[in-house]
Amino acid sequence: MSEEDLVIRLASSADFEQIVSIDDDACALFERAGVRLDFGPDHPYARAERARWLQSARAGTVFLAGRAAAVPVGLLVMSRADGEPLLDQLSIRMAAMRQGLGRRLLHRAIAWAGDQPLWLTTYAHLPWNRPFYERYGFAVVAESACGPDIRAELAEQRRWLPHPEQRVAMRRLPQGPATR
Repeated sequence: MSEEDLVIRLASSADFEQIVSIDDDACALFERAGVRLDFGPDHPYARAERARWLQSARAGTVFLAGRAAAVPVGLLVMSRADGEPLLDQLSIRMAAMRQGLGRRLLHRAIAWAGDQPLWLTTYAHLPWNRPFYERYGFAVVAESACGPDIRAELAEQRRWLPHPEQRVAMRRLPQGPATR
């Protein structure tokens, strides 16, 4: 997929099944790295995550990416934590990875944040997570320097997700457009 073929559009609650499907497909990459994320739809963490995504879709802060008139292959969920923008989820279907979609969706997140810091949580030990975000100006923030919403999100992730010691918060300070 060339970058000019890529369309990023606002999602709605009607796209919810696509939202979940994209993320489920992307989780296969984590499983290949020994991070099993398949909880099933009735697991408390999955229910809470999906409720956040649905709320974000209703608020107009979920974006889908792919070719025009095709099934979306990328997902970006934005929200707020401690009054600042939060990149809640960025997922790409396995078959569409390594084609620039993640970068384009991250640029959308940075633009959405505008002149405010942009936060996210991620795994520090996976080679495609932390280093990807660091290339775009994100840095790990000590938990003690995070606000209560981010600390609560990390605590919830560490409660349910594998490798809890590897969950970190990252922040990108406003610095102009992302060009990498």
